[in-house]
Amino acid sequence: MTTPVIYMDNNATTRVAPEVLEAMLPFFSERYGNPSSMHSFGGAVGREMREARESLAYLLGCGTDEIVFTSCGTEADNTAIRSALAAQPEKRHIVTTRVEHPAILSLCKFLERSQGYRVTYLGVDSEGRLNMKELEDSLTDDTAIVSIMWANNETGVIFPIPEIAKLARSRGIIMHTDAVQAVGKIPISLKDLDVDMLALSGHKLHAPKGIGALYVRRKLPYRPFLIGGHQEHGRRAGTENTTGIIALGAAARAAKAHIPVENTTVRGLRDKLENALLAAVPDSRLNGHKADRLPNTSNISFKYVEGEAILLLLDQLGIAASSGSACTSGSLEPSHVLRAMGVPFTYAHGSIRFSLSRYTTEADVDFVIKNVPGIIETLRKISPYKQGAPDPLSPLDTKPACGC
Repeated sequence: MTTPVIYMDNNATTRVAPEVLEAMLPFFSERYGNPSSMHSFGGAVGREMREARESLAYLLGCGTDEIVFTSCGTEADNTAIRSALAAQPEKRHIVTTRVEHPAILSLCKFLERSQGYRVTYLGVDSEGRLNMKELEDSLTDDTAIVSIMWANNETGVIFPIPEIAKLARSRGIIMHTDAVQAVGKIPISLKDLDVDMLALSGHKLHAPKGIGALYVRRKLPYRPFLIGGHQEHGRRAGTENTTGIIALGAAARAAKAHIPVENTTVRGLRDKLENALLAAVPDSRLNGHKADRLPNTSNISFKYVEGEAILLLLDQLGIAASSGSACTSGSLEPSHVLRAMGVPFTYAHGSIRFSLSRYTTEADVDFVIKNVPGIIETLRKISPYKQGAPDPLSPLDTKPACGC
């Protein structure tokens, strides 16, 4: 399989930045020491890891002692929720949303089924935004944790995490946010926020796969998910992924420098792309709030066509994007996010997410703009939905999809 010519699936994963690759390569070869060893050969690796921790702390606006390195965002999310529950065994209620990533939704469903926890799944409006009154009304003395993503992976909609965290803190409830999509794209400073735990993933910000981190607020009651050795100050056992940690540190430094680019150049290209497609293709719609969105993400629905068919034709042109319309190939279930937003069936199935990065060029955008309208026109000519589509899906349907 050849590498896509035009890559617009950066919310799924990103390319490893050249400076990140350069930083990590020595730790695959001559600098292979174990940072837990007493000798200086391993100790030198430990010092590099401390520098990486400092870089990530600088990006997040937190202390170095508040960072726990993990294998990925899913592990960080699971650790946060399980830790909050283990530290408060008397509390049996979780509050989250219907539009979370499966790393949260699948765990909450498991905790409901197997351990008897009560979970409140908050809804969203037609633009993907939360109802803060519904959130406030859901909190009780039995609530152990509020877990709400910072930005949605499918639509890019940004949730008011500072306001949510302040509300949780006022009730003495632990606040966790899955910030996998937000870190490195928008400014985040945890220093003055009431967030207790935050999860992130390296491969979403130009580091390699297999490395993530969990921010844990200083003095927060914490229970480790992995138990064994003393690594991460006893908060996450297991020999550290030294190359991944070094890479994440380098990616954090680059992300800090490039956040202005994300919010100017990348945002401008994203806006050009979606405005052109919405203007050129009849019966198309933007999914998500126009303004409260990540600067790189555009989710557009094209009525009467299948997202998978669109992706297939895009792929033949060397364009990589993603569809929010199905969990697996052959499934007829639209995205749980779009269902929660009440997007009609005839639109939800034809949803495409374009997610850009600082490596996206104007020529890339122009090529997509040139080719998508023709693809939609071709597919509509053979679409069975135009003959009579079913009623819009209920916004109460919350079965999760597995898009990243």
